[in-house]
This record gives sequence, C-alpha cells and structure tokens, in this order.
Amino acid sequence: MTRDADTPVGDKRFFRRTGPHTLAVIAKAAGGVVAVDDGRRLSGLAPLGLAGPNDVSYLDNRRYAASLAATRAGAVLVAPDAAGQVPSGTAAIVCATPGLGWLALAALYHPLPRIHAGVHPSAVVDPTARVDANAEIGPLAIVGAHAEIGAHCRIGPAAVIGEGVVLGPDCRVGAHASISHALLGARIIIHPGARIGQEGFSLVAAPEGPRTLPQLGRVIVGDDVEIGANTTIDRGALSDTVIGAGSRLDNLVQIGHNVRIGRCCVIVAQVGISGSTVLDDFVTIGGQAATAGHLRIGAGVRIGAQAGVISDLPPGAEVLGSPAQPARAFFRQVALLRRLAAKGRGETPGGGGTG
Repeated sequence: MTRDADTPVGDKRFFRRTGPHTLAVIAKAAGGVVAVDDGRRLSGLAPLGLAGPNDVSYLDNRRYAASLAATRAGAVLVAPDAAGQVPSGTAAIVCATPGLGWLALAALYHPLPRIHAGVHPSAVVDPTARVDANAEIGPLAIVGAHAEIGAHCRIGPAAVIGEGVVLGPDCRVGAHASISHALLGARIIIHPGARIGQEGFSLVAAPEGPRTLPQLGRVIVGDDVEIGANTTIDRGALSDTVIGAGSRLDNLVQIGHNVRIGRCCVIVAQVGISGSTVLDDFVTIGGQAATAGHLRIGAGVRIGAQAGVISDLPPGAEVLGSPAQPARAFFRQVALLRRLAAKGRGETPGGGGTG
C-alpha cells in the first residue's frame, strides 16, 4: 500500500519541506553508511508500510520486520544486524541507532519554521523589556516590563510573557501560553496553552475558612526542556520549582510548587506531582500516575501508568498500582487474584470453566 500523493507525510501546508536529497546526503545526515550509492534522490519520509520508491523509512523495532520485508521504500535506515533483510531495490543505510538517524532526517527534510524577526503590530511589548532583534513576537502577544527575550525566540499568538521573565536563546512559546515568575534556559519548547509560574496551591486553615499562603518562589527551567500543551507548573512557595535540563513533560501534566525535577526525566500525560516532591535524574512516570507531596524519587525510577506513589522510592525502582508497589509484587498479586477468582467460579486456574 502506498500513500496518496495528495496527502504526503509532512504535508507542505503545515510543514516546511526540503529535498529531494541524494543518498549520500541522507546517509551523512543520519550518521550512517550506504552500501551501494547509485545516486538516487529521495523526496520525503514515510513509515515502512506506506513508503514508496521516492521515500526514506527506518526500522528500529524487530516487531516490524515483516513490514521491512514488504516495503517499497527507496531507502531504509537499519541497524547492522538487519541490513541483510532489506529487500532488493531498497538501499540499506546502516546506522548504529536508526531511531536517532531518523530524528536527524526529520530535521533535514522538515526543518523548523523560520523565525520572522520583529514584533507584530498587534503585540504589546513594554518599553523596558529587552527583546533580541532576531526574536519573533507574534500577533496579540504580550511581553511585560523588564522581561528578556533571547535571540531566535518565537513568541506565539496571544502568548503572555510576564514581568521580569527571562527566556534564553532559541525558545519557542506556543499560542496562548503564559509564563510568569520564571527563568528559562535555551532551546525550550513550550506548547500552546501551557501555564508556567502561577501561584501554587498552599492553604492555611483559618476561622473564616482556608487562606492562601503567599507564593514567593520562582520556576527555573533548564536547557532543552519540552513542556506540553496545557501543562501547568506552579512557582515555588519559598524555594523554587525546578525542571532539569533535557526533561520532557507531556500534555496536561501538573507540577506543584517547590517540586524539583532532575535531568532528562520523562513525564507522560495527566501526571500530577504534588508540592515539594523531588525527582532525581532519568525518572520516567507513566500516564495518569500521581505522587504525594514531600517525597524523594530516586534516579532512574520507573513509575507505571495510573500508579499512586505515597512514599519515597529508591534509585532504580519500578512500581505499579495504587498504592504503588514493586512491579513484581504487583503482578504476583494480580495472578493470585485471578487464581482465586477462577477457583470461586469452579474453574481450573488458567483453563476454561467447568460447564
């Protein structure tokens, strides 16, 4: 099956496109080696099952070996042990890590949209703000007093950059996002609707009802962080909320005040991290999981989807369930419950029913 030529991968209505590129250029960009370079030129990228003779594809998961055998792609990025499985007529580009090579090709064929330096006539920029001459301030955007916008930043339509906020170079802020009380590093991507630096949820009981504590901290975001659409990051109460360099936050994530996230953490959609919890480096949290406050999550911990973490976790732990527990214990309990349920129905565990 080949894709419809009218609906290509990377539709040019939405994505900037380059090419066609020669095999030599493609291999160099991907960090790979092509066995036989016949000078062919390839126009775009596509998955194995949809690729045609003018496309480049890739394989980095053995489960798709059948798709590789049937592909019509002009070239495929493969690991060394899969080079012999590439069909005749398709050029094999051998890469140590095809997935990383594919990232490089995506940037080659579909580079980020160009920055159009300048301030849109409908934007409002305070006279005391410092906006680099090479930055782009989009329609209806607001840049507050004493804010600093670095070189090659793009501030999207109707985004709000609050007073005193600092953005390092090459940051991209999506439409309707808002940032206050925050210092951001370089190459940060903030998707539409994200909210960074708002007041944290911290209450004190009083006779007339709960009262909100002052939130006097900041949000500090390291370099190369990505923050998903409609994600919220509260500023600290007295200390700062910190997002470590290289971390990735999916859409609809809630980060409470004083949370400190280490380097290269991955936090999937709808996760909630309560105030003052610390995540060390390389923590991964599955969708809809949550943590209690004031916890310490060790380096390399993996928290499964919908888990509820209520106590500290040592480095390298893998937990599931609510309350969260070690993955092996969780699966043993699931197996036990299944055996008990089968016994209650008069069935042989692991088999069919009796009648």
